[in-house]
Amino acid sequence: MRKYLSKTLLVGAAALLALSACTTAREGETSSTASGPAVGFAKDALIGVALPSKTSENWVLAGDLFTNGLKAAGFASDVQYAGASTTVADQQAQINAMVTKGAKVIVIGATDAAQLSTQVAQAKQAGAVVIAYDRLITNTKDIDYYIAFDNFKVGQLQGQALVEGLKAKKATGPWTIELFSGSPDDNNAGVFFNGALDVLKPLIDKGDLIVGSGQKDVKQTAIQGWKAEGAQQRMDSLLTSTYSSGKTLDGVLSPNDTLARAIITSVKGAGKPIPVVTGQDSEVESVKSIMAGEQYSTINKDTRKLVAETIKMVQALQTGATPTVNDTSSYNNGVKVVPSYLLPPIIVTKANAATAYVDDPKLGPLTK
Repeated sequence: MRKYLSKTLLVGAAALLALSACTTAREGETSSTASGPAVGFAKDALIGVALPSKTSENWVLAGDLFTNGLKAAGFASDVQYAGASTTVADQQAQINAMVTKGAKVIVIGATDAAQLSTQVAQAKQAGAVVIAYDRLITNTKDIDYYIAFDNFKVGQLQGQALVEGLKAKKATGPWTIELFSGSPDDNNAGVFFNGALDVLKPLIDKGDLIVGSGQKDVKQTAIQGWKAEGAQQRMDSLLTSTYSSGKTLDGVLSPNDTLARAIITSVKGAGKPIPVVTGQDSEVESVKSIMAGEQYSTINKDTRKLVAETIKMVQALQTGATPTVNDTSSYNNGVKVVPSYLLPPIIVTKANAATAYVDDPKLGPLTK
């Protein structure tokens, strides 16, 4: 499976599009150190953090955590968000400014994974270390590290949750479903989709799962900009075109919580029963929805842990050490395999929400 994932990242979104066969074995992962840069710089050096627009709670939280965490570690920080339009031009300019200011490390949560190679090259030429945060930056040799939750595993867990939810509602199939995927300019969107298809495609091939609209290609399922209104509009259209004559929609693969809630809003607006709907990101409103029995599942990717591990990378680089990574084979960005540190995601349903969020001061109280 790791070979399949690397291949999909090489060819970008176009290769993620179809329900094509893939292998099922994954290579083991053990902690190791990469042969990337070990530089060393002043303890109070400037660290740049370029994040996309505030399209989800987790991006907002990440900015606050980086600002406070880098300060606590003794660094100066420049944390920036791209504009609300999510155009890559904002982020390109922000990265250029960080280079000009002399940032020693630049952490990038890419607005558009394929359009930052020039800025990343300039950062490298200036001597900065570049860390891709959460979203792999593609088609450049100038990325030093990638840190994220295991996004292929996220997709697999979403597919698994959908199947489990369907079986809980109706013991035997076939079940009718619809597929949604994220923004085509986000490299992760295709990785999530392929991970889910790793679980769902065998059942589709057997006839246990039926995609009611027939829309199985990621180009058909993608929601530009991860925008809720896009998901709601597509779901409205599907309900009208495919489910207006009494056909039952049993489940929807949704790649994140924002889209999940929009899909549920559409279904409720049409006066139809809420299907099993997956999600991701553990957003407050979605956790409330899960506890109310509407959204079926989400994925817990604790942003606090991801930011903390990123700051550990920065601290290692500051001392001249090589940061620890645990994957050196999976994430090929089209030019190189990027040394990566991957954190494990956790699937959350109503059944395990209290345990999953027991130490989360924001979400834990919602599960009581």
